[in-house]
Amino acid sequence: MAIKLYNTLTRQKEDFVPLHGNEVRIYSCGPTVYSYAHIGNFRTYIFMDNLRRMLEYNGYNLKHVMNITDVGHLESDGDEGEDKMEKAARKEKKSPYEIAKFYTDAFFADMEKLNIEKPEIIAKATEHIPEMLAFAQEIVKNGYGYETSTAIYFDVSKLDKYPVLSNRNVEDQIAGARVDVDPEKRNPYDFAIWIKAPENHIMKWDSPWGLSYPGWHLECSAMSRKYLGEEFDIHTGGVDHIPTHHENEIAQSKGAFGKVPAKVWMHVEFLQVDGGKMSKSLGNVYTITQLEEKGIEPLAFKLFCYTAHYRTKLNFTFEGAHSSQKALNRLREGYLNHKNGKEDIDDAVIEAYKERFLEAINDDLNIPFAMGIIWEIVRNEKKSPKIANLLLEFDKVLALDLANAEKYINEQKEVEIPEEIVELVEKRKKAREEKNWELSDKIRDEIKEKGYVVKDTKEGMTIEKI
Repeated sequence: MAIKLYNTLTRQKEDFVPLHGNEVRIYSCGPTVYSYAHIGNFRTYIFMDNLRRMLEYNGYNLKHVMNITDVGHLESDGDEGEDKMEKAARKEKKSPYEIAKFYTDAFFADMEKLNIEKPEIIAKATEHIPEMLAFAQEIVKNGYGYETSTAIYFDVSKLDKYPVLSNRNVEDQIAGARVDVDPEKRNPYDFAIWIKAPENHIMKWDSPWGLSYPGWHLECSAMSRKYLGEEFDIHTGGVDHIPTHHENEIAQSKGAFGKVPAKVWMHVEFLQVDGGKMSKSLGNVYTITQLEEKGIEPLAFKLFCYTAHYRTKLNFTFEGAHSSQKALNRLREGYLNHKNGKEDIDDAVIEAYKERFLEAINDDLNIPFAMGIIWEIVRNEKKSPKIANLLLEFDKVLALDLANAEKYINEQKEVEIPEEIVELVEKRKKAREEKNWELSDKIRDEIKEKGYVVKDTKEGMTIEKI
């Protein structure tokens, strides 16, 4: 069955055919490891996981690269501000390398909790400085780069077309849109491929232009070419990468070797929170650990992401996340009911389900439609091990770890909060709303005596067993 993928480059769904036989080569923009990745970031990596698994389900072999940005990502995509790694290092009084290791480890721990497959190749920017320097030198040699007192810039005016992904007027381009960023730039929308390091800059390397470090956009161009070649099949990332980062990747590759590097460009829409933008200033940037503290499993968040197609905005609310937790528990119970069932079901019915599921996932990863089929299967009145096995087969794509459903259910029973504790918490909440602090403290102590502790956070109250 044909696979159709939406290509941002052509703005349409296309039949997917790999460039290299049965091997699919993919590059995914990974995290900048200066802080914890948040749930908006992980919506993109959940999509990445679904894409991988869908292709594997169709019998393809994968060569997949994901970068780890541990140098060169400035506070603004438009070459403004300082390196995020150095800023975090100064704030936490650690070296940039210590910061990178800590948050890289945290990122992969969250990936594991979400049951996301790790790409075949993890490429750290700091381990590929020679490749990036060579790439920048090629760009300059080909006449697309020029030097100023602060950086080596890419001259966008030399390209046949720019931008090509975002379909915007070049004057509206975000990168370097302010002339006062660097008055030495030939064009306000030129962007830095190599940055000359100030004297107090920690992360810097020798180059023909003195001690310096690579621009953020350059790392993905250099590492994708090293591992996947000048042309590969799919490039993934969030929609925020379209107007600047991915646009500049394309520009760099055209400047170095005259080609658009990826055949298909796929982008995931934003995750909103409570109907608005996710923002640190609004205090609504949540991590996987913070969801867990509120009783929401990482896999429940994954299921929540399946309620919307990856190319549509998804609005996160704690009410919706808790609903997904309940739905995940129902799915596990449904799977176990079929696993322990004694009835038979016609093979033709199983095959029909298989065809419908494959059609859904091959249609630009229509996971919400695929989940509709899953729930239809779970609700089948005949409880059959054949259906349980079918759910496990489909879980190769969904990755909700249904094989361990019984373990999750048992774990939840062990830490279930008694109803009387829940009622006391609600009474305390009401007392605090009425500013009856004495009663609030009294109820808190009563809860503690019963073996539980209630904590007040900016996201609300949480209950934990002592």
